[in-house]
Amino acid sequence: MTESLHDRISTPEGKRGYVRSLFATIADRYDLITIVLSYGQDSRWKKRLVDRAAIARGQRVLDLATGTGDIGFVAASRGARVVGLDITFRMIQLAREKAAALPAPPAVPAFLVGDMLALPFASSSFDVVTTGYGLRNVPDLGGAIAEIRRVLRPGGQLLSLDFNRPPNPIVRSVYLAYLTIVGGALGWALHRDPDTYRYIPASIRQYPGADGVARLLECEGFDRVAVRPVLGGLMTIHHAIRS
Repeated sequence: MTESLHDRISTPEGKRGYVRSLFATIADRYDLITIVLSYGQDSRWKKRLVDRAAIARGQRVLDLATGTGDIGFVAASRGARVVGLDITFRMIQLAREKAAALPAPPAVPAFLVGDMLALPFASSSFDVVTTGYGLRNVPDLGGAIAEIRRVLRPGGQLLSLDFNRPPNPIVRSVYLAYLTIVGGALGWALHRDPDTYRYIPASIRQYPGADGVARLLECEGFDRVAVRPVLGGLMTIHHAIRS
């Protein structure tokens, strides 16, 4: 019997392997998919996240699960010294290609391959940590939050944009059904595999949701944890301060 997608991501090791393979597969389509699944709003949401950080010139910013670097480029445009980190080598290649194509930028992020669960930085190295669609994909959410806290200086900020898991069961069912149908169609059209983007609703089903993530942040030593609804609460921005 073929193992279901749910079963493949139901354990930390299973999810780790699946996510690594998935993002290597979709890297060259990643920007297109984020535009389609956000109704063209992805760029605006990421700018909103950076605006909330009120980044000061010269601050050190770490963008995790950086993908092709969108949040990192926005933060760098505000005068920050930015490092973008992603576990997928092809994503980092694409981010570096974007950086090389910029017309004499004032500052360009440094893009590195690395794991959110074992960050290659000293403790208290950064003023701000950002991530777009990152926390939902790690195999150990608590471990990732602990690593983020470690590399943030006391008083440093964490900001995370991600899909939410709506608490209302009717809204949740409709939302996940929509993502499953659209994701299946996109997966078939782009990769001849409908499960490719069905991973998104499957990962949401296993995700604690915005309030659950907020509680984890508080348990891991973050204060003033705020949950900002996006798209009527179907997406959220978490904003927290390292104690």
